[in-house]
Amino acid sequence: MLGSSLIDNLIVFGVSLLIGALGIYVGAKVIVDAADYTYAIITALIGAIIWGVVGLFLGWIPLLGPLLVFVAYLAVINARYPGGWVDAAAITLIAWVSVLVVLYVLAVLGVTAFDAVGVPGV
Repeated sequence: MLGSSLIDNLIVFGVSLLIGALGIYVGAKVIVDAADYTYAIITALIGAIIWGVVGLFLGWIPLLGPLLVFVAYLAVINARYPGGWVDAAAITLIAWVSVLVVLYVLAVLGVTAFDAVGVPGV
């Protein structure tokens, strides 16, 4: 049973990561014309790791913690894609909206829960 649970969790993580990467891919394509899905997957994975680590150490600070976590995530997007902080914020916003749309459709179809790895807040 433990092996089955681990496999189930890995599948959910993988699918969630791919959905999060899709959002980053769409945002990067629209904002900076970057069209590499593999690059978006790696960015989503790095973003999720940074989000988790910074959240663990700083996320508990009232008001400032969540802002620092979000800025750390934006720094990943900013470092991985051309442009500046404004472009990184625009990529993140489009990623968030596109992931919400995909997750909404999948949730309505009963395929998945309403969450994804690699894009904050969803």
